[in-house]
Amino acid sequence: MTTAMEGLLAEVRRARELTTGPTAREIRRAAGLTQERLAAALGVDRTTLARWEAGTSRPRPAELATWVDLLDALRQEVA
Repeated sequence: MTTAMEGLLAEVRRARELTTGPTAREIRRAAGLTQERLAAALGVDRTTLARWEAGTSRPRPAELATWVDLLDALRQEVA
């Protein structure tokens, strides 16, 4: 497997780890953020973020990348 493929797989795993199940909600809460504040930072409506956290909808690729990056940074801050 090439380095590029390994990098892509690592991104997919990271996105799945951070956005599956209650993980995203737990990270947000541990950081002391409301859905409103996080949604505003991401440029989406609070109900959109609520759906992402509940797993009833998924963000578009660009939104997903931004959400994952922010969740990862927040996780590191609260760890």
